[in-house]
Amino acid sequence: MIGFIPTCKEILSNNNSTNQTENIIYNPLFFRIEKEDEKQRLMDLLIDKPYIKVCDTISSQLKELIKSAQPSKTFTTSEILQGVEIHLNGISLEDYGVWVYYPWSEKLVHILDEKEFVDLRTNRNNYKITDAEEIQLSSKKIGVIGLSVGQSVSLTLAMERSFGELRIADFDELEITNLNRLRSGIHNMGIKKTVLVAREIAEIDPFLKVTCFHEGITDNNIESFLLENGKLDVLIDECDSVDVKIKCRIAARNHRIPVLMEASDRGTIDIERFDLEPGRPVLHGLIEHLDISKIKGLQTNEEKLPFILPIVGIETMSTRLRASAVEVGQTISTWPQLASAVTMGGGITADVCRRMLLGHLHQSGRFFIDIEELISDPKEVNQTFDYHTEPLTKEKMAAIAASNSPKKFEGKEESIVDEKTIITLVQAAAIAPSAGNNQPWKWYFDAKNLFLFHDIERSASFGDFENMASYMALGTAIENLKLKATELNIKAEASLFPDNLEKCLVAVFTLEQLSLIQNDELVNYLKIRFTNRNIGNNLKIDFARVEEIKSSISTIHGSALHLIEDDVRLQQLAEIAGKAEKLRLFIPQGHYDLFEKELRWTPENAEHTKDGLDVRTLDLSQKDAVGFQVIKDQKAIKLISEWNGGKALENMTRRLVSTSSAVGLISMPTFTPQNCISAGQAAERVWLTANKHLISLQPVLAPLLHFARINHGRKEDMPKNIYEEFIALNMQFQNIFGQELLNREPLFFFRLCYSENPKVKSLRLDLKDVYFSDTLVK
Repeated sequence: MIGFIPTCKEILSNNNSTNQTENIIYNPLFFRIEKEDEKQRLMDLLIDKPYIKVCDTISSQLKELIKSAQPSKTFTTSEILQGVEIHLNGISLEDYGVWVYYPWSEKLVHILDEKEFVDLRTNRNNYKITDAEEIQLSSKKIGVIGLSVGQSVSLTLAMERSFGELRIADFDELEITNLNRLRSGIHNMGIKKTVLVAREIAEIDPFLKVTCFHEGITDNNIESFLLENGKLDVLIDECDSVDVKIKCRIAARNHRIPVLMEASDRGTIDIERFDLEPGRPVLHGLIEHLDISKIKGLQTNEEKLPFILPIVGIETMSTRLRASAVEVGQTISTWPQLASAVTMGGGITADVCRRMLLGHLHQSGRFFIDIEELISDPKEVNQTFDYHTEPLTKEKMAAIAASNSPKKFEGKEESIVDEKTIITLVQAAAIAPSAGNNQPWKWYFDAKNLFLFHDIERSASFGDFENMASYMALGTAIENLKLKATELNIKAEASLFPDNLEKCLVAVFTLEQLSLIQNDELVNYLKIRFTNRNIGNNLKIDFARVEEIKSSISTIHGSALHLIEDDVRLQQLAEIAGKAEKLRLFIPQGHYDLFEKELRWTPENAEHTKDGLDVRTLDLSQKDAVGFQVIKDQKAIKLISEWNGGKALENMTRRLVSTSSAVGLISMPTFTPQNCISAGQAAERVWLTANKHLISLQPVLAPLLHFARINHGRKEDMPKNIYEEFIALNMQFQNIFGQELLNREPLFFFRLCYSENPKVKSLRLDLKDVYFSDTLVK
């Protein structure tokens, strides 16, 4: 007997509403029961379904109808009842009006018939909408594509009765993630959005005509959507599909149908009056530079980005949406929307649409109704940083040089090396690499000796702790000069930091012309050396070249080169490098240095300054380029940091390191200015040797520059959470290299790879900006 007792699962299964026919019903049934046949049909329905809920408020509706007809009169209760009786004119309350049955909710509602219902329901629109305007709107046809914001738009239009026919298109069904912004009950999940919108409109006003395109907009139905049973008067685009956005506009323009779009961020409204401007470019011309014919074949977000960006308007997005963009595909699956923005957007769009239909608005363009901007606390000003540096003038260098000229040439009026040769040496030194291509050097020739100065004004930054990065850059310049000197049979001796009071004086060179000096072949590669930030191919470097790279620094006292080629440790270092680059951006000063001082955003800007990093040298993917545009915003990066997000900000550096053939580290015994310069010399020799064999090199500076600060600086220089994360990364880094770094200071970290050469290379300052003398050869 137990086997005959139905289980809970069976009961639930039998009662589950899965009838697909029922799930697409959205038209109510009307019963005007003064007609006998319709009365009988209603009786049959009630007998068949005795559980139907009946809602009959016809009496109160009639009372409201009587009062609304004479707004200037104050009725007594008896006068209202008498007025209703006269109005009925012998018809019973039960028979008056129309009974409307909603199959999806099993409700039967008794209401006034169409004219009286419409008059009474729109009574409080007057005079926001006049009677004449109401008649005019009742003939209009509006199409809405996409039913997230589109749901709010459609319902608002229905409540105001701003159309005669509404066509709605969406292929999607209601999901739980839609319920943060779509007004619906959880029982409706799995039902078409078109059906839900049509049903809700029918429950507000059953006399309105709604036509559903349940499959969304396709190549096969777009013309029907726009034209069938009369051309649309306005098309409202709220869909997510990029290709549909573009195609529907092209089709609308062909038929001279105006288009509206609300972006659900900052109250952004797009108006394209193709009815008045048939030659107007779609989307305000923002995508005219792109090949629209390719749009249908786009599959990935990466491929769609060139089209998405102009449409979204990345420069005009709200701070929160800009910050959220970095998290799409990381901690969130898609662009966020809020019910408040969607609801407001529905109201704004309905208002604009109504005014267009009535001929009160003729403008095209993009408009913003930014509530957060209009109603807000005082705005935070973007943070700037003043490094309090003084210009390093020719006069200052001359004065310092006068008190630091070596005694070797005392009594001689001029150097035994002519100034043309000096300039040749400086030109070789000036093509050396530097952090962010800041070129922190100035050279002064006093006719006897050559002086190298640190131009702190050019290099001052948060990352340049104790001038670490600058000294390594100056070291690369010194090595270049020495290499060039050997080619010219010149003996170049450098005295480092000869003046304890003048830290900007880095070195004084005494130069002697000799008959013959053994040439260092690395001089042959000075002009081909460059930074390559392209993706590698993981191809391993053969043993002989690895050994040659290692031995290249043997002439640099105290230096050691640590190379890692195994995939496991290489991937671990890729993770550390990616996280360090992200954390750098979370430090306000680090963010400022990169985006306000270091990057050059246009070719014109790069050509004008001839320093910094031309953004084109970064070889950014479309996705990374978007990321850079987003994280330029200090407020956006602050939000990302507060959310403990930004995983995507690690990707570029992680990918670069993880596709390398090897990573390398140059260390010295201690952290001193002299050792930093030696590390720079060693780095340049490794670089030139690698480039000799067509192996690319890219410094990865963020980890070590910040490790040095936490090891030798003050932790209060960083936000506490960032400091703690760098502590953890530093420990991981040390563990990877193990005993190799015992009692040694890591100073220069880099990647080696085989890769395509960059299409754009960093520019260099003109000679006149880095070389000074009292006898400059013209």
